[in-house]
Amino acid sequence: MQGISFMASFSIRSSTIRLGIFISTLIIALILVFQLIWLKRVYHFEQKQFDYNVIKVIRSLYEDIDANAYYSSHLNELVENPEPHLYIANLPLQSNNDSLVDYLLDELENFNVFTNCHVGIYSAKEEKYIYSTLLESAGKKEISNITLPATRRSFDHLTLYFPNRQQYILAQMNFWIISSAVLLVVLLLFSGSLYYFYKQKFLNETQKDFIHNFTHEFKTPVSVISLAADVLKNPAIVDKPEKLATYAGIVEYQSGYLQHQIEKLLKFANAEASHLHLSKEKVNIHALIEEAVANLTPLINQSNTQLTFEFNAKDPFLIADKDYLVIVITNLIDNAIKYSRSPKILIHTGNTANSLFFSIKDNGIGIESKNINKIFKKFFRFHKGDETYPAKGFGIGLSFVKKIVDAHGGKIKVDSSPGTGSEFTIELPT
Repeated sequence: MQGISFMASFSIRSSTIRLGIFISTLIIALILVFQLIWLKRVYHFEQKQFDYNVIKVIRSLYEDIDANAYYSSHLNELVENPEPHLYIANLPLQSNNDSLVDYLLDELENFNVFTNCHVGIYSAKEEKYIYSTLLESAGKKEISNITLPATRRSFDHLTLYFPNRQQYILAQMNFWIISSAVLLVVLLLFSGSLYYFYKQKFLNETQKDFIHNFTHEFKTPVSVISLAADVLKNPAIVDKPEKLATYAGIVEYQSGYLQHQIEKLLKFANAEASHLHLSKEKVNIHALIEEAVANLTPLINQSNTQLTFEFNAKDPFLIADKDYLVIVITNLIDNAIKYSRSPKILIHTGNTANSLFFSIKDNGIGIESKNINKIFKKFFRFHKGDETYPAKGFGIGLSFVKKIVDAHGGKIKVDSSPGTGSEFTIELPT
């Protein structure tokens, strides 16, 4: 009862941790979304601010040169912005273009427009730029090779072209971009820490569950052997040969069971430590099934298992590792017996175009749909109500089965529902 209580309390903590991770992940995702939306808004704001500053530059330029058109018309009627980088201002030709450029340079600095600006004065009569120059910003000393775009209009005008407008706006956002990047790194580190913490918790839970299973699995056989040894040490047992044979049989059976479990653990540990090294040869799947059944004969007889064979594979041969496939078949039959009260097992084989398959169907307790994707995980075992150990084992059999099938390039399919049984189908390439 204490062990069951411990498992229940640990399960509650695990579910709480999973809920916490889910909520934290959701919050992190929302923060990132809001941060991206905020950056987008800041970018649009900086764009509008840049446009506004350029318009103020042009308005001040009109005042500097005392252009009458500025007083008689609205500014939006005098300035065009056909492209984000381009501004066209209706402006009569000046007698001194150098003075106009000096005024423009001063106004750009006054309104904090610190990026290179290509300036052109266009004559509608000559249909070309009669003057052009590059105003280098104090913060941008590099010379740009970009030429002024064509801005043909029916009136004389001033053209302002800012080729580095986007880079300038992004530079204005350096604080927001850097802070967002730092926040992203912090959130990623936090997410990684949460995942690592949960993984450690899961491994800790798995380890404790395995130790609990291991202790429970070996405790009963050891106790039985110990009791049998006490009986066999009694000198009077010599006069009772039938009783002697019974207890000797008990010791033999339990020691054989322990040996089988230890071999299973060693094989699994070896498979986990490295990739499976397959020794492939031509094998007959029907012969392998018969060999696996022969290995399980004592268990089949003890549980009164009814076995039915439907060997429908016309070509039962394939290239595979014989020993590993016997382990696969043995594990699946063993599970079918352990999880059935009155086992009735159907073993079926068949061929497809490029593969050979065999299935093992039982009438056992079945598997809930939520657990089908979990049964191939290491140490996973069923918990039915308050029964912590409805069947013997360490929860490594199906994990090992899947690893062997994957190593052969095959597939494993599970069809099951609670109360009606399960069917495991293994498909292997030929």
